[in-house]
Amino acid sequence: MVKLNCLQYVRLNEINVSKDYSVSALSPNDTFDNLCMQYYQEFNYKKIKTFSFSKEGFLGLLLELEGNIAISIGETQALIDGAKLYEKLGFEIHWIPLSRDGTVNLYGLKNENIDFLFISSYVMDTFVKIDLKKVKKNTKAKIISNGTANIDKTSDAVYFDNYKLNGYNVSGVLLFDDGFFNAIPIGQMDTVALKMCYEAISNRKFNHDVKNIFLDELLEVFNEEIYFFVNAQHTLEYSLHFGFKGIKARELIRTIALSKIFITNGEGCSLGLSKPSRIISEMGFDEVTCRTALSLSFNNEFSVDEIKRIVYTLYMKYKQLKILN
Repeated sequence: MVKLNCLQYVRLNEINVSKDYSVSALSPNDTFDNLCMQYYQEFNYKKIKTFSFSKEGFLGLLLELEGNIAISIGETQALIDGAKLYEKLGFEIHWIPLSRDGTVNLYGLKNENIDFLFISSYVMDTFVKIDLKKVKKNTKAKIISNGTANIDKTSDAVYFDNYKLNGYNVSGVLLFDDGFFNAIPIGQMDTVALKMCYEAISNRKFNHDVKNIFLDELLEVFNEEIYFFVNAQHTLEYSLHFGFKGIKARELIRTIALSKIFITNGEGCSLGLSKPSRIISEMGFDEVTCRTALSLSFNNEFSVDEIKRIVYTLYMKYKQLKILN
Protein backbone atom coordinates (compact mmCIF):
# COMPACT_ATOMS: atom_id res chain seq x y z
CA MET A 1 0.00 0.00 0.00
CA VAL A 2 1.28 3.44 -0.96
CA LYS A 3 -0.30 6.42 0.83
CA LEU A 4 0.36 9.76 -0.83
CA ASN A 5 -2.16 11.69 1.25
CA CYS A 6 -0.67 11.73 4.74
CA LEU A 7 -1.88 15.29 5.40
CA GLN A 8 -5.47 14.14 5.06
CA TYR A 9 -5.67 10.99 7.12
CA VAL A 10 -2.85 9.98 9.44
CA ARG A 11 -3.90 6.89 11.37
CA LEU A 12 -2.87 6.15 14.94
CA ASN A 13 -1.60 2.60 15.21
CA GLU A 14 -3.27 1.92 18.55
CA ILE A 15 -5.79 3.68 20.77
CA ASN A 16 -5.31 3.01 24.49
CA VAL A 17 -7.37 5.07 26.92
CA SER A 18 -7.33 4.18 30.59
CA LYS A 19 -10.02 5.06 33.11
CA ASP A 20 -7.65 7.73 34.44
CA TYR A 21 -8.84 9.97 31.59
CA SER A 22 -12.30 10.09 33.12
CA VAL A 23 -12.42 13.46 34.91
CA SER A 24 -14.37 14.55 37.95
CA ALA A 25 -15.03 17.95 39.49
CA LEU A 26 -14.75 16.52 43.02
CA SER A 27 -11.54 14.47 42.83
CA PRO A 28 -7.91 14.82 41.67
CA ASN A 29 -7.43 14.56 37.92
CA ASP A 30 -3.68 14.05 37.75
CA THR A 31 -3.66 12.34 34.35
CA PHE A 32 -5.69 15.11 32.76
CA ASP A 33 -3.63 17.83 34.48
CA ASN A 34 -0.38 16.27 33.31
CA LEU A 35 -1.68 16.05 29.74
CA CYS A 36 -2.66 19.72 29.77
CA MET A 37 0.78 20.59 31.14
CA GLN A 38 2.38 18.75 28.20
CA TYR A 39 0.39 20.94 25.80
CA TYR A 40 1.38 24.11 27.68
CA GLN A 41 5.06 23.22 27.69
CA GLU A 42 5.12 22.10 24.06
CA PHE A 43 3.17 24.97 22.52
CA ASN A 44 3.50 27.78 25.07
CA TYR A 45 -0.19 28.67 25.37
CA LYS A 46 -1.88 29.18 28.74
CA LYS A 47 -5.31 27.63 28.17
CA ILE A 48 -6.86 24.69 26.39
CA LYS A 49 -10.36 23.54 25.46
CA THR A 50 -12.05 21.06 23.16
CA PHE A 51 -14.82 21.88 20.71
CA SER A 52 -16.85 20.24 18.00
CA PHE A 53 -14.86 20.46 14.76
CA SER A 54 -17.97 21.30 12.73
CA LYS A 55 -19.76 24.39 11.48
CA GLU A 56 -21.75 24.47 14.73
CA GLY A 57 -18.59 24.19 16.79
CA PHE A 58 -16.90 27.04 14.94
CA LEU A 59 -20.05 29.12 15.18
CA GLY A 60 -19.83 28.75 18.96
CA LEU A 61 -16.20 29.93 18.92
CA LEU A 62 -17.06 32.94 16.76
CA LEU A 63 -19.85 33.94 19.13
CA GLU A 64 -17.36 33.92 22.03
CA LEU A 65 -15.07 36.49 20.39
CA GLU A 66 -15.70 40.10 21.26
CA GLY A 67 -14.62 42.22 18.32
CA ASN A 68 -14.44 42.38 14.54
CA ILE A 69 -13.58 39.11 12.82
CA ALA A 70 -11.81 38.44 9.52
CA ILE A 71 -11.47 34.99 7.94
CA SER A 72 -9.29 33.82 5.06
CA ILE A 73 -11.20 32.01 2.33
CA GLY A 74 -8.36 29.47 2.39
CA GLU A 75 -9.35 28.04 5.78
CA THR A 76 -11.00 24.73 6.61
CA GLN A 77 -14.51 24.10 5.30
CA ALA A 78 -15.99 23.69 8.78
CA LEU A 79 -14.85 27.20 9.73
CA ILE A 80 -16.15 28.70 6.48
CA ASP A 81 -19.56 27.07 7.00
CA GLY A 82 -19.65 28.20 10.64
CA ALA A 83 -18.85 31.77 9.60
CA LYS A 84 -21.74 31.73 7.12
CA LEU A 85 -24.08 30.71 9.94
CA TYR A 86 -22.59 33.58 11.96
CA GLU A 87 -23.51 35.99 9.15
CA LYS A 88 -27.05 34.61 9.04
CA LEU A 89 -27.42 35.65 12.67
CA GLY A 90 -26.78 39.23 11.60
CA PHE A 91 -23.07 39.52 12.42
CA GLU A 92 -20.42 40.66 9.97
CA ILE A 93 -17.39 38.77 8.70
CA HIS A 94 -14.58 40.41 6.74
CA TRP A 95 -13.57 37.83 4.14
CA ILE A 96 -9.94 37.68 2.95
CA PRO A 97 -9.91 36.41 -0.67
CA LEU A 98 -7.44 34.19 -2.50
CA SER A 99 -5.39 35.43 -5.43
CA ARG A 100 -5.13 33.62 -8.76
CA ASP A 101 -1.77 32.13 -7.73
CA GLY A 102 -3.29 30.61 -4.59
CA THR A 103 -1.86 33.07 -2.06
CA VAL A 104 -4.02 34.92 0.43
CA ASN A 105 -4.73 38.47 -0.76
CA LEU A 106 -3.87 40.63 2.23
CA TYR A 107 -4.18 43.89 0.31
CA GLY A 108 -6.12 46.44 2.32
CA LEU A 109 -5.96 44.51 5.58
CA LYS A 110 -4.09 47.40 7.23
CA ASN A 111 -7.08 49.66 6.62
CA GLU A 112 -9.57 47.29 8.23
CA ASN A 113 -10.48 47.47 11.91
CA ILE A 114 -9.96 43.78 12.65
CA ASP A 115 -9.60 42.32 16.14
CA PHE A 116 -9.40 38.61 15.30
CA LEU A 117 -8.06 37.05 12.11
CA PHE A 118 -8.52 33.38 11.21
CA ILE A 119 -5.59 32.61 8.93
CA SER A 120 -3.23 29.63 8.96
CA SER A 121 0.36 29.13 7.85
CA TYR A 122 -0.96 27.26 4.81
CA VAL A 123 -4.01 27.22 2.54
CA MET A 124 -6.25 24.15 2.64
CA ASP A 125 -6.08 21.75 -0.35
CA THR A 126 -3.13 23.41 -2.09
CA PHE A 127 -0.94 23.81 1.03
CA VAL A 128 0.45 27.11 -0.25
CA LYS A 129 2.57 28.56 2.57
CA ILE A 130 1.61 31.78 4.35
CA ASP A 131 4.20 33.75 6.31
CA LEU A 132 2.32 34.69 9.48
CA LYS A 133 5.12 37.01 10.54
CA LYS A 134 4.42 39.11 7.45
CA VAL A 135 0.70 38.93 8.20
CA LYS A 136 1.34 40.37 11.65
CA LYS A 137 3.03 43.37 10.04
CA ASN A 138 -0.19 44.13 8.17
CA THR A 139 -2.61 43.92 11.08
CA LYS A 140 -2.89 44.27 14.85
CA ALA A 141 -5.48 41.50 14.93
CA LYS A 142 -4.96 38.39 17.00
CA ILE A 143 -4.19 35.48 14.67
CA ILE A 144 -6.06 32.18 15.10
CA SER A 145 -4.66 29.40 12.92
CA ASN A 146 -5.11 25.75 12.01
CA GLY A 147 -2.07 23.79 13.16
CA THR A 148 -3.12 20.42 11.78
CA ALA A 149 -0.67 20.28 8.86
CA ASN A 150 1.82 22.86 10.08
CA ILE A 151 2.18 24.53 13.48
CA ASP A 152 3.26 28.16 13.46
CA LYS A 153 3.79 29.45 17.00
CA THR A 154 3.51 33.00 15.67
CA SER A 155 -0.23 32.39 16.03
CA ASP A 156 -1.99 33.85 19.05
CA ALA A 157 -4.23 30.79 19.17
CA VAL A 158 -4.06 27.47 17.34
CA TYR A 159 -6.52 24.62 16.79
CA PHE A 160 -6.22 21.02 15.58
CA ASP A 161 -8.48 18.79 13.50
CA ASN A 162 -8.38 15.36 15.12
CA TYR A 163 -10.02 13.68 12.13
CA LYS A 164 -7.12 14.61 9.90
CA LEU A 165 -4.55 13.84 12.54
CA ASN A 166 -5.72 10.35 13.43
CA GLY A 167 -8.80 9.41 11.41
CA TYR A 168 -11.30 9.57 14.29
CA ASN A 169 -14.06 12.14 14.36
CA VAL A 170 -13.56 13.28 17.94
CA SER A 171 -13.46 16.87 19.18
CA GLY A 172 -11.02 19.48 17.96
CA VAL A 173 -8.44 20.95 20.33
CA LEU A 174 -7.94 24.70 20.80
CA LEU A 175 -4.95 26.36 22.50
CA PHE A 176 -5.13 30.04 23.41
CA ASP A 177 -4.17 32.74 25.90
CA ASP A 178 -6.25 35.10 28.03
CA GLY A 179 -8.67 37.44 26.29
CA PHE A 180 -9.79 35.03 23.58
CA PHE A 181 -12.27 32.27 24.25
CA ASN A 182 -14.31 31.15 27.22
CA ALA A 183 -12.95 28.32 29.33
CA ILE A 184 -15.22 25.29 29.74
CA PRO A 185 -15.85 23.17 32.86
CA ILE A 186 -13.54 20.21 33.27
CA GLY A 187 -16.47 17.85 32.91
CA GLN A 188 -17.10 19.14 29.38
CA MET A 189 -13.53 18.48 28.25
CA ASP A 190 -13.16 15.70 25.69
CA THR A 191 -10.15 14.10 27.36
CA VAL A 192 -9.97 11.30 24.79
CA ALA A 193 -9.68 13.91 22.04
CA LEU A 194 -6.93 15.70 23.98
CA LYS A 195 -4.97 12.47 24.36
CA MET A 196 -5.39 11.37 20.74
CA CYS A 197 -4.46 14.80 19.39
CA TYR A 198 -1.28 15.05 21.45
CA GLU A 199 -0.16 11.54 20.53
CA ALA A 200 -0.83 12.15 16.84
CA ILE A 201 1.14 15.41 16.82
CA SER A 202 4.00 13.86 18.79
CA ASN A 203 4.28 10.81 16.53
CA ARG A 204 3.68 12.27 13.10
CA LYS A 205 6.44 12.74 10.59
CA PHE A 206 6.75 14.33 7.16
CA ASN A 207 9.24 13.58 4.43
CA HIS A 208 10.88 16.65 2.91
CA ASP A 209 13.26 14.75 0.64
CA VAL A 210 11.07 13.11 -2.00
CA LYS A 211 8.91 16.02 -3.15
CA ASN A 212 11.27 17.27 -5.85
CA ILE A 213 12.02 13.74 -7.02
CA PHE A 214 8.30 13.09 -7.49
CA LEU A 215 7.93 16.45 -9.19
CA ASP A 216 10.74 15.80 -11.68
CA GLU A 217 9.39 12.36 -12.51
CA LEU A 218 5.84 13.64 -12.99
CA LEU A 219 7.06 16.36 -15.34
CA GLU A 220 9.16 13.92 -17.36
CA VAL A 221 6.42 11.30 -17.72
CA PHE A 222 3.33 13.48 -18.12
CA ASN A 223 5.01 16.35 -19.95
CA GLU A 224 2.29 18.63 -21.39
CA GLU A 225 -0.53 16.64 -19.79
CA ILE A 226 0.15 17.94 -16.27
CA TYR A 227 -0.40 21.48 -15.06
CA PHE A 228 -0.06 23.32 -11.76
CA PHE A 229 -2.59 25.58 -10.05
CA VAL A 230 0.08 26.85 -7.64
CA ASN A 231 3.86 27.07 -7.70
CA ALA A 232 5.16 23.75 -6.38
CA GLN A 233 8.00 25.52 -4.59
CA HIS A 234 5.53 27.70 -2.66
CA THR A 235 3.73 24.82 -0.92
CA LEU A 236 4.60 22.96 2.27
CA GLU A 237 7.85 21.07 1.78
CA TYR A 238 6.14 17.69 1.87
CA SER A 239 3.24 18.39 -0.50
CA LEU A 240 2.48 18.68 -4.22
CA HIS A 241 -0.62 20.01 -5.93
CA PHE A 242 -1.43 19.66 -9.65
CA GLY A 243 -3.96 18.49 -12.21
CA PHE A 244 -4.02 16.13 -15.20
CA LYS A 245 -5.67 17.36 -18.37
CA GLY A 246 -8.83 15.72 -19.64
CA ILE A 247 -9.94 13.65 -16.63
CA LYS A 248 -11.69 14.23 -13.32
CA ALA A 249 -9.61 13.72 -10.20
CA ARG A 250 -12.10 11.37 -8.58
CA GLU A 251 -11.87 9.02 -11.59
CA LEU A 252 -8.15 8.61 -11.14
CA ILE A 253 -8.41 8.40 -7.33
CA ARG A 254 -10.81 5.48 -7.52
CA THR A 255 -8.92 3.71 -10.30
CA ILE A 256 -5.47 4.07 -8.77
CA ALA A 257 -6.78 2.77 -5.43
CA LEU A 258 -7.17 -0.64 -7.11
CA SER A 259 -3.38 -0.62 -7.39
CA LYS A 260 -3.12 0.19 -3.65
CA ILE A 261 -2.00 3.76 -4.33
CA PHE A 262 -4.01 6.35 -2.42
CA ILE A 263 -4.17 10.03 -3.35
CA THR A 264 -6.67 12.83 -2.72
CA ASN A 265 -8.34 15.75 -4.47
CA GLY A 266 -8.56 18.09 -1.51
CA GLU A 267 -9.83 18.58 2.01
CA GLY A 268 -11.86 15.63 3.25
CA CYS A 269 -12.00 14.08 -0.24
CA SER A 270 -9.65 11.13 -0.07
CA LEU A 271 -12.37 8.81 -1.37
CA GLY A 272 -12.81 10.86 -4.53
CA LEU A 273 -16.09 12.57 -3.68
CA SER A 274 -17.78 14.45 -6.48
CA LYS A 275 -17.39 17.96 -5.09
CA PRO A 276 -14.81 20.12 -6.86
CA SER A 277 -12.14 21.87 -4.82
CA ARG A 278 -13.58 24.97 -3.16
CA ILE A 279 -10.10 26.45 -2.87
CA ILE A 280 -9.37 26.14 -6.61
CA SER A 281 -12.77 27.65 -7.34
CA GLU A 282 -12.02 30.62 -5.07
CA MET A 283 -8.80 31.15 -7.04
CA GLY A 284 -10.93 31.83 -10.11
CA PHE A 285 -10.90 28.52 -12.00
CA ASP A 286 -14.03 27.12 -13.63
CA GLU A 287 -15.80 24.05 -12.25
CA VAL A 288 -14.46 21.61 -14.86
CA THR A 289 -10.88 22.63 -14.11
CA CYS A 290 -11.50 22.50 -10.36
CA ARG A 291 -12.47 18.85 -10.68
CA THR A 292 -9.02 17.92 -11.99
CA ALA A 293 -7.10 19.00 -8.86
CA LEU A 294 -4.97 16.43 -7.02
CA SER A 295 -2.85 16.66 -3.88
CA LEU A 296 0.09 14.53 -2.77
CA SER A 297 1.71 14.68 0.66
CA PHE A 298 4.59 12.58 1.87
CA ASN A 299 5.63 10.98 5.14
CA ASN A 300 7.41 7.83 3.96
CA GLU A 301 10.75 7.18 2.31
CA PHE A 302 10.64 6.22 -1.36
CA SER A 303 13.50 5.02 -3.49
CA VAL A 304 13.92 6.46 -6.98
CA ASP A 305 12.76 3.15 -8.45
CA GLU A 306 9.62 3.18 -6.29
CA ILE A 307 8.81 6.73 -7.37
CA LYS A 308 9.27 5.78 -11.01
CA ARG A 309 6.94 2.80 -10.56
CA ILE A 310 4.26 4.92 -8.84
CA VAL A 311 4.38 7.65 -11.46
CA TYR A 312 4.35 5.10 -14.30
CA THR A 313 1.27 3.44 -12.76
CA LEU A 314 -0.41 6.83 -12.48
CA TYR A 315 0.38 7.51 -16.12
CA MET A 316 -0.99 4.17 -17.37
CA LYS A 317 -4.24 4.61 -15.41
CA TYR A 318 -4.47 8.19 -16.67
CA LYS A 319 -4.12 7.11 -20.31
CA GLN A 320 -6.79 4.43 -19.84
CA LEU A 321 -9.21 6.97 -18.42
CA LYS A 322 -8.56 9.42 -21.23
CA ILE A 323 -9.36 6.72 -23.78
CA LEU A 324 -12.56 5.81 -21.94
CA ASN A 325 -13.58 9.47 -21.78
